[in-house]
Parts: sequence; C-alpha cells; structure tokens
Amino acid sequence: QVQLVESGGGLVQAGDSLRLSCVVSGGTFNTYGMGWFRQAPGKEREFVAGFSWTGSSTNYADSVKGRFTISRVNAKNTVHLQMNNLQPGDTAVYYCATRPFGLATTTAAGLYNFWGQGTQVTVSS
Repeated sequence: QVQLVESGGGLVQAGDSLRLSCVVSGGTFNTYGMGWFRQAPGKEREFVAGFSWTGSSTNYADSVKGRFTISRVNAKNTVHLQMNNLQPGDTAVYYCATRPFGLATTTAAGLYNFWGQGTQVTVSS
C-alpha cells in the first residue's frame, strides 16, 4: 500500500516562506507523477503544482507561479513544495498526491490515486 506523509506546514506572516515535504512509502516512487493540492475552508480542493513521473516537467496554478517551486528527490522518495512570498490567500490544508505515470499537467484531483493526510498552512496579514 502506498502511503504519503506531509510535513512542514505552520503559521507564518505574509511575505514569509515555507517548505513542505511529502515522503512516499510503498510502490515505485520514480514511476509516480506527483501533485500538490490545497483546500481552504468552504472551498473545493485545487491543484497547486505537479511534477511528471519522468522528472522532466513541472506545472503550476496561475495563482502560485513565480512564488512556489515543486521539486522531487527520487533517492529519498520525497517531493517538496517551496513556497515563497506567502499571502493570506494561500491559507489552506496542503495535500500531496500520487498518480502512476502521471503528467505534470494532470490537475484533476480525482485522477490521483493516493493522498497524504494534509498539513495546515496559515498565513497572517
């Protein structure tokens, strides 16, 4: 069974940075497309960033382009989300997810097979 564990969330002020991490156990990590999603209270879960299974391409939501960076370390079965210049609108629970042979452009949450439990990010103004 594939398990994902996120970490790195917290309470920060506007303009600060955070780095989220997601460690994947089970399965074959280097065959997984990886995605980061977030869900704010009362809103649907939305795509934030994706990394193709080949490791050759990334994709970002328009709202985070230029501020967030997704990266993966296959040797450590880990994907990171570096978040800079955080704003109150970034406040949400952040989730990582996997999809076998997934593409960076896979943005629909329903297409991802396994999910972590989420980590809370709160940005105060």
